[in-house]
Amino acid sequence: MSTNIQKVHLRTKGILPVQKLRVLAEAGIISHADGYPLEENQFQPNSIDLRLGEKAYRVRCSFLPEDESVDQKIEKLSQYDFSITDGAILEPNCVYIIPLLEELHLPSHISPQKTLFNGSDNGVGYEIISGEHLSAKANPKSTTGRLDVFTRVITDHSHRFEEIQSGYTGRMYLEVVPKSFPIRVKTGHQLNQLRIRHGHTVLSDQDILRKHSSAPLLFKEDGNPVPVDDVKVNNGLFLSVNLSGKKGEVVGYKAKNHRDYIDLDNINYYEVSEYWEPIYAQQDDHLILEPEAFYIFASKERCRIPKDLAAEMIAYDTGSGELRTHYAGFFDSGFGGRIEDKGARAVLEVRSHDVPFLIEDGQTFCSMKFEPNTQIPPYVYGDDIESNYQGQELRLGKHFKQG
Repeated sequence: MSTNIQKVHLRTKGILPVQKLRVLAEAGIISHADGYPLEENQFQPNSIDLRLGEKAYRVRCSFLPEDESVDQKIEKLSQYDFSITDGAILEPNCVYIIPLLEELHLPSHISPQKTLFNGSDNGVGYEIISGEHLSAKANPKSTTGRLDVFTRVITDHSHRFEEIQSGYTGRMYLEVVPKSFPIRVKTGHQLNQLRIRHGHTVLSDQDILRKHSSAPLLFKEDGNPVPVDDVKVNNGLFLSVNLSGKKGEVVGYKAKNHRDYIDLDNINYYEVSEYWEPIYAQQDDHLILEPEAFYIFASKERCRIPKDLAAEMIAYDTGSGELRTHYAGFFDSGFGGRIEDKGARAVLEVRSHDVPFLIEDGQTFCSMKFEPNTQIPPYVYGDDIESNYQGQELRLGKHFKQG
């Protein structure tokens, strides 16, 4: 049978948008386990959601394999394994490794590169023509972070979590550690997402300021753009925490301990009061975080991600290691809407380690870095794909009942 060759040109550096991710899936660079074809709802504007496989391993501790495969490490550290095809409960503060249904087969090359992928069922081969390496980065989905579920993707022989280097071919695994609540998971649940990069280009601070000047990225609480002279940048765009509000207004939530499990299939189901303690606005606009307690807050600024960019929220390094903010990292193109929509608040997942920690209204909390898309995605975050958190204020995860 003759094979038609489809050439795929990757000419610009940046994050591959959804139309390119679909081509990589057709070419076999993103593949799937037998019997579990990729689903339409996995494809996001700048990423693809990853699905849990059929089995979970309870292991003694977290690890990075480096000189071994993940399976070899699991063999050494596993205490027991169990099927999650019909659902199973993961207990808080236990470490689980779950093989994912997706595999990754990134070409390894020196630019310029032409790599031929054959063997597709429809008789089409793909020639990927690129000038830069293809690499990948994973992050928890927003809902995963808001449930205080700590997750990280691991690959064979890797020495870093979440990052997958050019040339990697093989399975991906997810480390899952529920923190505040037990969770019920099953095969096919989507806790993490993957972006693929052509090269690696991050907007400089000057690029961010220029972008904000022409098409605002940050807005004040009154809806006006933050003046460019007040925009804080230092290897990324800084956001601060909001603790101010009218008397009786909820400005945050603290997770309750020893609660019943949360079934990830149940959307808009659980009573907020059973799992969360509300934090109300105080006259002095400050709060002392309890060690190891988990909190949800919102950013003081409202932000938007233009359709030509993708963003990642990263924790602000205080230099002390005592405060971790924002477990979930990716912000898709279109988050916060158009300029006239005046952005949306970023929700911050926060935990203080070791000692009580004072936070104050307007305190710098996290940083957002921007990368260009190699092309404009055909759709963006928002109503077109029924995104859960578009236009949000302070917002818990989608599993809880909210007005």
